[in-house]
Amino acid sequence: MNKVWELLPEALQGQIEGLPEGERERIEEVRLRQGRPMSVSLPTGECFLAGDTVDGDALRRVLERASFFSVHTVLEQLRNGFVAVQGGHRLGLCGTGVVEDGRLVNLRSVSSLSLRQAREVKGIAAKLVPQLFEEGQIKNTLILAPPGQGKTTLLRDLIRAISSGENCIPRRVGLADERGEVASVWEGSPMLDVGPRTDIMDSCPKSIGMLALLRSMSPQVLAVDEITREADAEALLQALGCGVSLLATAHGGSIADLERRHVYQRLTREQVFERFILIQGTGKERRYNVVKQGERKCEA
Repeated sequence: MNKVWELLPEALQGQIEGLPEGERERIEEVRLRQGRPMSVSLPTGECFLAGDTVDGDALRRVLERASFFSVHTVLEQLRNGFVAVQGGHRLGLCGTGVVEDGRLVNLRSVSSLSLRQAREVKGIAAKLVPQLFEEGQIKNTLILAPPGQGKTTLLRDLIRAISSGENCIPRRVGLADERGEVASVWEGSPMLDVGPRTDIMDSCPKSIGMLALLRSMSPQVLAVDEITREADAEALLQALGCGVSLLATAHGGSIADLERRHVYQRLTREQVFERFILIQGTGKERRYNVVKQGERKCEA
């Protein structure tokens, strides 16, 4: 049994253990919705398991185990809708929100949980790293794909490779890890491998974390997962004048899709990113295509 699934009540663990071994190994996420059967997400999609429906007690037990039976200690994370779990995993929450001054400050009750397993896939960046360089410099690069296609997994391995000096001269990397999904820092130590020359600012807004890293750690590469707000885009624009290379991810099916969305329009108009990595396919069938600004794509 994978450690992350041990957060589940024993009856639900038994449902996972009852799956064929090949399917158990491919589980990416488990979802618990009150009044519904448990479901698992595989590369082929989400499916419900045979068994009793999930009740409120099961949801509470998972949250208690994830927080080491001290829910108040993870309250700040709860305000962001998730709890970081030891080992780099993540527990997403949904329920009845308590809002003050326009900000979610707590969940009065929990109606569903999403337990996502962190996956390290080392080596997937090996062929890509040389394609991101030009005249000895890493070009500003954006990883682009729809949700669930492995953007964070690829970003993590690119950071690890660049920080370790695999197929390149090693660089100092500053990682703004707002949601703790890339490095999964636990009590000061990253649970996932992001390389020996990587400094991490986690659990604060990406825009603040990026600028703090620039001021304090003089990174050569600045990395951030999921540009979603105008403040994130503005921080990237400010970083351009500091002599660092940018490495980021964004949701989108194509470069044209990106250009139509307001948050990214200034970034695309000013041609901030000189390389795009497009992820296609799922599971072991994923392909990574590197696109140069203004050129046709080539398969990595």
